[in-house]
Amino acid sequence: MDESWRTAISTYDTNRILIRGHPIEELMERVSFGDLTFLLLSGRLASPKEARLWNAILVAVAEHGPTPPSTMAARVIASGNRRAAEAAVAGGLLAIGDAHGGAGEEAMRMLYEGLRAGEAQPLYAVAEEVVARYRAQGRRVPGIGHRVHHPDPRTVVLWRMAREEGVAQDSITLMEGIAEAASRSAGRVLPVNVDGALAAILVGMEFPPEVGKLAFLLGRCAGIAAHVLEEWTRERPMRIRVPFTYDGPPATG
Repeated sequence: MDESWRTAISTYDTNRILIRGHPIEELMERVSFGDLTFLLLSGRLASPKEARLWNAILVAVAEHGPTPPSTMAARVIASGNRRAAEAAVAGGLLAIGDAHGGAGEEAMRMLYEGLRAGEAQPLYAVAEEVVARYRAQGRRVPGIGHRVHHPDPRTVVLWRMAREEGVAQDSITLMEGIAEAASRSAGRVLPVNVDGALAAILVGMEFPPEVGKLAFLLGRCAGIAAHVLEEWTRERPMRIRVPFTYDGPPATG
């Protein structure tokens, strides 16, 4: 039995490295790092319109201040570990999950299911059904609402670019309909956030749902690295103090 690993991503020999069949020296002269990540994940080079949108997504998710769990975790680790960049960056990435950075993947699954249902009925009706199902289950609709932005400026730009390129029109329409239905249900405006925006575009480019989170990880890694460097170069070691209140049992002795 052959127990060797299989990969379609890359190979190499004495004087050659191939990535998805492309010699690395050619890629080094022709494509951006963002374009390379598209090739790695999809197995093909992006078209010009896809490359524009994919790179815009990576930029959109790269940085959002020191307060998200990923950057906060990275800075806490960097405050106590002044040598191992890998520990701080990895710790920041490990803080990304279902509540932080994971909504894009869930929104993609929601949109794919909704678009399949939309083959038999109007998308506005599908949007109402999607929201009703999430509400009945007591779950938050992914990709809508933001604690700061109303609207999310990243969504505005991503969707303008998608419309300019003629990409993801049905999935954008459905995502907009879901936000409108959710807003009516909640009695307040719930804008489409960056997770919902990137989800709609990635669905339009036919990526699998897992790429919703992977794209966030790829982009945010750059921002996390910057926060680690800033913590090391601008702040003193062990400077982070978290206020807390003890509410456990009183002293026994």
